Formats: sequence, structure tokens, C-alpha cells
Amino acid sequence: MGNTSSIAGRECFMAAVGGNPTMATFRGDLSYEFRTLPSYNLAIPVHPAVITYPNTTSQVAEIVRCAVERNYRVQAYSGGHSYGNYGLGGADGHVVVDLKGFQNFSMDPHTHIATIGAGTNLGDLQDRLLNAGGRAMSHGSCPQVGVGGHFTIGGLGLMSRQWGTALDHVLEAEVVLANSSIVTASDTQNQDIFWAIKGAAASFGIVTEFKVRTQEIPKGAVQYTYTFSQGDVLDKVKLFQAWQSIIAKPNITRDYSTELTIFQEGIMITGSFFGTREEFEEFEQENSLPIHNKGNVAYITNWLALLAHAAENYLVSIGGALLTSFYSKSLSFTVDELFTEQGLVALFTYLDTAPKGSENWWVIFDLEGGATNDVPMNATAYVHRDAVMWMQSYAVVGFEPPAFIPRRFLDRLHQVVIQHRPPGPLRSYPGYVDPYLENGQVAYWGSNLGRLQSIKTLVDTKDVFHNPQSVAVNPIINSHN
Repeated sequence: MGNTSSIAGRECFMAAVGGNPTMATFRGDLSYEFRTLPSYNLAIPVHPAVITYPNTTSQVAEIVRCAVERNYRVQAYSGGHSYGNYGLGGADGHVVVDLKGFQNFSMDPHTHIATIGAGTNLGDLQDRLLNAGGRAMSHGSCPQVGVGGHFTIGGLGLMSRQWGTALDHVLEAEVVLANSSIVTASDTQNQDIFWAIKGAAASFGIVTEFKVRTQEIPKGAVQYTYTFSQGDVLDKVKLFQAWQSIIAKPNITRDYSTELTIFQEGIMITGSFFGTREEFEEFEQENSLPIHNKGNVAYITNWLALLAHAAENYLVSIGGALLTSFYSKSLSFTVDELFTEQGLVALFTYLDTAPKGSENWWVIFDLEGGATNDVPMNATAYVHRDAVMWMQSYAVVGFEPPAFIPRRFLDRLHQVVIQHRPPGPLRSYPGYVDPYLENGQVAYWGSNLGRLQSIKTLVDTKDVFHNPQSVAVNPIINSHN
């Protein structure tokens, strides 16, 4: 779509950024290869037609206007941590709006509502919130993730069981729509847009600024890591069963977070407990795991140290899948879909015997629920309010486009899991893009997809804000317009 060699097109985009040659680059230019944005997943190379670096919302609006006039599709790039490189459009030839210039931050000292630019990354966000009166909010562990995508697709992390998702903190947003208008979206203004961007913003517009509620930082927490390196299939089944029996309890304290990671060398259980060390020890006694080692257990009172420890566990569990080639899949579990013993035997037998094509693979199971599930499924576009556990699987293959074997390994892994649980719809986390997933929109947005398509048809009829798995215009509604 579009022609970057077009003088008119080039002039329009350059005018949108005030004629500043450092604020736009075009495919085919000598500077393009030096200034192009990094692909997070090198297995899926993407080459935008135009990359822009605006500093103001009005510049974003002008970029969108130029793109629409010349039949380009548009995607925002906040932190760039899209598994399918959807921040680069997910396919060649799109216009990318890099939001790194949107770094504004302020805190209302009375309401503790923070105003945050969409180009802020989570590492800077946590520092700015802490320095603005000891405040915090729910968000993920990886410090390089940008809030523009994170706040609008979900945002699960350390405090989700107590405080909800990142998007549950959003009170208001400034949004550029496909008609290049700039609107404020909230519970009282442009309510449909607000509902849609809390779970699927990339399909509806570009958010340049958020207002979010914040929380007082916790006083401290116990953070723990246990590693299990030995055992046959039945030993692993017993360990997983013991862990799952804890997370399956309907009234498990929201002070407890945990994840179980299976990798080449064994199993690791990590997490946090927001309470004293004595309270944690009492909790462990009541919910005993078959632990034969002391592990690494520390009581941490410094909030940034807590976040750093969570980020360290994240990096360990993902195996350093930063700017490399990898495949990834996700799957949610409701309380009725947790593993049976037969399902666990099938899981670990498969993991022990299947060809993987890589030694760097891992499968993470995260406890969900708590405050995240207090919100009704149709209250925001994010639909996964009945998930009590998430499964995320990864396989990394160096720095070159990978072979087919790792992808087949993960596909069959998920088939094994699904075959051993009750029939039901496939549900995947929209923040962990799986570009090979059939009917991805249904898996990401479930029962909310119909309303999303209706809103999309009204505000983005030409499908300007598009990626390979974005919400589509409703063809039935559109045919009557």
C-alpha cells in the first residue's frame, strides 16, 4: 500500500513533522537501514514504508491524515515488544508512528492520578511513580516494554492479583482516530472508544497520553525461588499437582503470586508473598510443596528491589529472548480447565520425548485471578476475566530465521494440553501475539469481538489501524453504510 518514492507522499509526511529530517525516514533512503526500528522477533522480519518520530499529538494526527490520503495502514510503536512485530505493522509497507518522544509525566498530589506519555517504558515508569510520592500501579516485569501497548492490551504483572491489570488503572486517554481527530476517551467521553482501547487499542487509534489511578507502594514482600532439577515424569507430575492444588483454591490470598516454569534443566517455582516472613512460612506450611531444598527466599522492603527481582525472574524464565528469533504461544485456564493427572502425564511425557529443535525452550504457568477477575468480562475489551492460570510457551532459535521444528514442537505441545481438558473455546493473551494462530481475533477477544467489530466499523471503516490479527471491520454492518 502506498508508494514511498512519491514526492507528494514524502512531502506530506515531512510537513507533518515540521520538515525535520530526523523525524521521518522512508524505505529506500540511504538512512533507512541505519534508523529503522528493531524487530523484536527476528523470525518475522518486517519493513515499514515510513517511520515517523513525532513529538506532539497534533503531529500524530497529521501523520495519520497523510497515511489515509495515500492509502497506507498505520501502527503505533511504543516499546516494540511485539512477538509478531505488530508495532512495525506486522507486514511490509505500513506507516509506523514511533512514540518515544512522548515522555511527559506528572502526578496530581491530591488525587494521585498520574499523567503518562505513551512512549514511556515500564522501567522509567516505576521510577517516576516512586519519586512522585511513593506510588505504583500494576504492570509487567520487563523494563523495556512501552506503556502505549502494555496499558491497552492487558498488562499482567507482580501486583495484578491485588490491583488488577494495567489497563484497569486507566481512567482517561488521549487518542488519535482514523479521521485524524484527537479525542479524549473516558467513562464519560467517547465511551465506546474508551471501552475498545482497554484491550484492543492497536485496532482503533493511537493513544498518546494516559491518566491512571495509582497505589501506595507495598511495605515489603517475601520473594522466593525454588529449583527442581531431578526426577522422572511421575515426580514432575506430583510437583505440578501440589503447586496446582494451591492455586486452585477459590479463596487463596491475593497477597500470594506464583509461577511454575518448565525448562530443559528442570522446573522452577518463583513468586512473591506480600506479608512478613513469618506469615509466608505459615502459608507454606498450610500449602506444602514437596520441597527438599531451601531455595532462595528473601524478605525485600525496597520497592524497586522488589521490581528488579521480579524482572530478573522474568529474564531467567524467558531465557533472554530479546532481539532474537523465537516462537511463542499462550493459553488460558479457567478453574474447570486445570490439569488432570492424566493431562499432566501427557504433558511431561511429551516434553521429555518431543523433538524441539532448540535447547532454549520453556513453558511458564502463571497464577492469575484475584482483582483481575473482579471486573466483568464485558466491562472492557480485555475479556479474560475468568482465567485462573496462564500458560506461555517459548522456543528460541539463535539470531537467524528458525527452522520449522520448534514451531511444530509448540503447536503439538498446546494440542496435547487441549486434548486433555474439557471442550471449549481457545483463549490466548492478546499481548503474547501468535501470528500463526487461526482465528486469532476470537482467541484474543472472545465474546467481546462482536462489539469491537461494530465500533471498528463506525470509527475506522477503511481499516487504517491494521495488523495481521487486528479487529476487522464488520462486513455486514459496513455493507449497509
